[in-house]
Amino acid sequence: MKDLQEFERYLAHLGEGLGHADRQAGLRGYCTGLMAPLKRKSVEPMAAHLAPSSTRSRHQSLHHFVADSAWSDEQMLLRVAQWVVPAMDFSDGGWWIVDDTGFPKQGQHSVGVARQYCGMLGKQDNCQVAVSVTLACQAGSLPVAWQLYLPQEWAEDMARREKAGVPQDLAFATKPAIALAQIERLIEQGAPRHCVLADAGYGVETAFRERLSELGLPYVVGVTGQVTVWPPGHAPLPPEPYSGRGNVPTRQRLGDAKHQRPLSVKELAFELDPSQWHTLEWREGTNFTLRSRFARVRVHAAHRDHQRSQLRPQEWLLIEWPEGHREPMKYWLSTLPEDVPLQRMVLEAKMRWRIERDYQDLKQELGLGHYEGRGWRGFHHHASLSIAAYGFLMVQQLRHPEGAGKKNAARRKEPALPTHYKPRGSPAHAAPRPIVHHDLAAAYRRSLAQDATPMSVLPARKRKASLVTQYD
Repeated sequence: MKDLQEFERYLAHLGEGLGHADRQAGLRGYCTGLMAPLKRKSVEPMAAHLAPSSTRSRHQSLHHFVADSAWSDEQMLLRVAQWVVPAMDFSDGGWWIVDDTGFPKQGQHSVGVARQYCGMLGKQDNCQVAVSVTLACQAGSLPVAWQLYLPQEWAEDMARREKAGVPQDLAFATKPAIALAQIERLIEQGAPRHCVLADAGYGVETAFRERLSELGLPYVVGVTGQVTVWPPGHAPLPPEPYSGRGNVPTRQRLGDAKHQRPLSVKELAFELDPSQWHTLEWREGTNFTLRSRFARVRVHAAHRDHQRSQLRPQEWLLIEWPEGHREPMKYWLSTLPEDVPLQRMVLEAKMRWRIERDYQDLKQELGLGHYEGRGWRGFHHHASLSIAAYGFLMVQQLRHPEGAGKKNAARRKEPALPTHYKPRGSPAHAAPRPIVHHDLAAAYRRSLAQDATPMSVLPARKRKASLVTQYD
């Protein structure tokens, strides 16, 4: 079976980053279990599925591999990217998508669990939250960085940290700060400077946007209607005239006149001329064409301008106001070029659907949220292995889209999200489709059962532990 041989080569490539040859069996077994047609993909049911006659010993070995074994989840994700990225087509653009996802949890002992916003539930609840950065092209996407958000109450509780195995040098960081650190590591590894997409949870942070610009990364990020900007015709007063004594004034001033103060983006939307609004289509949905009404205007972001000597650089404000709605639905700030067509800007703003697709597949099909351990290492190992399984299936779809079925062939189509999944500001469309190829998992399980000793592996192609050559 060709797919089985390819899967074996893939596992051999991943296994080169595990450090010890005796971890190969754990990698094979765990990834096979994640792709199996199991309702719950935690260690125990996977062990029972893989080895019905020796479930206890297989459970112990899988648990040790995911919860205790000291292999690097960051190295695992790097190797997954090295395999997947060459199959991705960036001729029509590439994107870094920043987001976070929640996992509802009971109790207080699982690492990072706290009462916080959970996108899966669409409200505040007891959960864990992880921040990720995904690399996307038009036809596919892959999470390439993943880290648990550690709430401040956890970061400051040394007893709980030690019990859960939180790294000693890990300090509290906000979600935007975690995402920036992930992006900076990717850039250091040679990743290209694609456009960054993020929702308003990240876009409202001025420091987040400014750091992306410092890194040379364009962005299209969501903001709330309360974010303030300087539209055309609005500007602060210049610094006060120098009196001849003391320091020379350098800070701008806010005046009393309307044009001397910034506007919220919601206020600005209501002031736009009707001729500035355009109805655009940006993608074919499964059941209908996706279209809405958009306007854009060049603005300067306003934030503590009275502490600055000059305005921030000019950028785009993009607004979505569907026909018939009482007020605008979404807002984005963007540093895409001034001459970028509105149609292209809308397409890029809407590419965030790919991360929602990833999360849905990873959770529903590959057990991303099924880990039942409480420790830091196990949480990250389980996630990186779920992403590893997803990466292999993504490559199969990218290379053989005709084999994925009618629903899977058109990768630009807007997915529906499960009714319980409510990402910030994202409506759901269309019907879900599975990504998992259960026949492959079944065939590989049979091959494992036929060979009680560790399977021989085909040599993987040599790849540098870098993203540079893979993204060029």
